[in-house]
Amino acid sequence: MTDATATDPAQIALLTADWRRRTYELYDTVRAAAEVGDPGAAHAYWVFARNQLLAQHPVSPILPEARDVFAGVPVAAYDPAWRFEVELEPAAEPVRWDVETGTDGVVPFVLLGRASLPEIGALDVWKLASYGGGLFVPIKDRLAGRPGGTYGGGRYLVDTVKGAWLGGEGTTIVLDLNFAYNPSCAYDPAWACPLATAGNTLPVEVPVGERMPEDVH
Repeated sequence: MTDATATDPAQIALLTADWRRRTYELYDTVRAAAEVGDPGAAHAYWVFARNQLLAQHPVSPILPEARDVFAGVPVAAYDPAWRFEVELEPAAEPVRWDVETGTDGVVPFVLLGRASLPEIGALDVWKLASYGGGLFVPIKDRLAGRPGGTYGGGRYLVDTVKGAWLGGEGTTIVLDLNFAYNPSCAYDPAWACPLATAGNTLPVEVPVGERMPEDVH
């Protein structure tokens, strides 16, 4: 799950922290651009910066043997029709979701609420129930697993632990599906990722956001 030059555990930990720092900075820039009314420019920068990280960073999930031919992740042009800022509807009852991972043990989530996207469907919003907390919204659509489509296990839309957060105010949350991105396990099977549940599966095709490149396996 790392570049061949990064094998020492301490080095990997420091490089992973650097990856997260860069991701936080990326989303800071994206939110600033969106706040001045230019989400298209924010999205273009996000695509550029994501591809740079995937292609060049030592702990990129792109396998070392695939990096020489990696030409970037296919992403459709920004479409404002897929951006939503909606109320978070509180969960009617507590639901716990325990995710087994190879590196972090059992990662617990609790259902925080549900966000309804007009004419699209609804998505569960999860809260990390361990140190530091955090919001998590995976997403799976009808293109999942299809040739030229989206990753079969679904994509991530919000993961605040890693800095992926597009904003919100009060009890609202911004869910801009143009920023749906592939989890690390889409590229490297050494990663164990929380994948979209039934409550995070939409009954429609979502043609925006990252798709699966053909040159990473």
